[in-house]
Amino acid sequence: MQLFQHQPIKLYNSLTGKKETFKPINEGYVGMYVCGPTVYSNVHLGNVRTFMSFDMVFRYLKHLGYKVRYVRNITDAGHLENDADAGEDKITKKARLEQIEPMEVVQRYTVDFHNILNTFNFLPPSIEPTATGHIIEQIELIKNIIDNGFAYEVNGSVYFDVHKFNETNDYGKLSKRKLDDLIHNTRELDGQSDKKNPQDFALWKKAEPQHIMRWPSPWSDGFPGWHLECTAMSTKYLGDQFDIHGGGMDLKFPHHECEIAQNEAAKGKSPVNYWMHANMLELNGQRMSKTTGNTVNPDELLSGNNKFFSKAYAPGVIRFFNAQSSYRSVLDLTDDGLLASEKGFYRLMDAVNLLGDLKASERSTIDVNAWKQSCYDAMNDDFNSPILIAHLFEAAKYINQIKEGSETLSTEDLNTFKSTINAFVFDVLGLENNTKSDSGTDKLSGAVDILIKLRQEARANRDFAMSDKIRDELAEVGIQLKDGKDGTTFSTN
Repeated sequence: MQLFQHQPIKLYNSLTGKKETFKPINEGYVGMYVCGPTVYSNVHLGNVRTFMSFDMVFRYLKHLGYKVRYVRNITDAGHLENDADAGEDKITKKARLEQIEPMEVVQRYTVDFHNILNTFNFLPPSIEPTATGHIIEQIELIKNIIDNGFAYEVNGSVYFDVHKFNETNDYGKLSKRKLDDLIHNTRELDGQSDKKNPQDFALWKKAEPQHIMRWPSPWSDGFPGWHLECTAMSTKYLGDQFDIHGGGMDLKFPHHECEIAQNEAAKGKSPVNYWMHANMLELNGQRMSKTTGNTVNPDELLSGNNKFFSKAYAPGVIRFFNAQSSYRSVLDLTDDGLLASEKGFYRLMDAVNLLGDLKASERSTIDVNAWKQSCYDAMNDDFNSPILIAHLFEAAKYINQIKEGSETLSTEDLNTFKSTINAFVFDVLGLENNTKSDSGTDKLSGAVDILIKLRQEARANRDFAMSDKIRDELAEVGIQLKDGKDGTTFSTN
């Protein structure tokens, strides 16, 4: 029996606005699509937060025994500035400014994207399709929408008819927006005169003479609209209806709203059962913005080469920091927050490093199965990683108590305890334990061992003042000595 059969998940569905029991279309199988990056610049730290959240979801579904097909796309064409239907393609603009080919831009920043995600210990998706690799599928999708009466062609461009669609469907049901409100709040854009209504959006754009990235179609040499690519790729690899569609909160409207409309217009059915949206990442209480300078990229955070943070932070610390907040909550990136997470991360890893030293006893004084289920209960409640971490710190306390001899575990319970901790720390949260091999940590251990020996000598000589001084001064710098029946150990906090 697989774990998912007795560990039901409740997840928050953005479409309905409530938590629902997750039931995949096909038992034991999950199809999940997450909107990937537009590769015209280095990956944004806010995007990393979103992808990190869905990496954790992916990991937990796999841990439960689901066979998961995780599709995360690469947008390498058709994404205009300000996500509008007019203007310049972001990749083409970058290529023009740097006087290189658009695909050189794509290659450079796709490599950067993968390098950053590898640094943070992401699992690769099952499929990573590109927009340019699915032009044929997008053209066929447009044909279906036109044939069904929900799109029209003007001067070589094709637009989705939002008003026509809304006569029989509910445009705005994901973002909870009404078409009448959108009509009153529409901003005029260049080239909008081709549309029947300002709310209509491009499925295909005729390329201007200077536009480099273009493909032949029945309507013109041009390029697909941004919203179209995700509809084409998600349904190609996951079917006309699939289980989970994820992305950042900023994509809910118009991108995801348009995805729903396109799929319903082309195939007569809503594409996704559960919509999940990760919330925004702020920097020191304010929205990240290149224009205001309130931004930091992943490399700068990892290297410490920035004006916001007092030091460099390890990838595991940043990943741990992210997991200490619900994926649906706004996360404020601050130096104090990262320093606190760093202490917590190493305290947890210090405890994990002691697991191999624990000895089994004849009986257990800890209800391991109840603690284990509490970990599952946390993740089953909409992937509540902050509560899971609280239970892992409870386990760290147990580890130290078992080491000191104040609590005991039987052989069976100790094996369950160890396997559960390793599963949630490494497999689900995706943390890496680099403390054992870290040369700085090895040097610290050696130095503290010398002080422990000096303290033992002081106690043997009944020099309790010196013994207490060594203990207290180590505590002041965050190193706690613990006296147990097997000797003295230490931990950092």
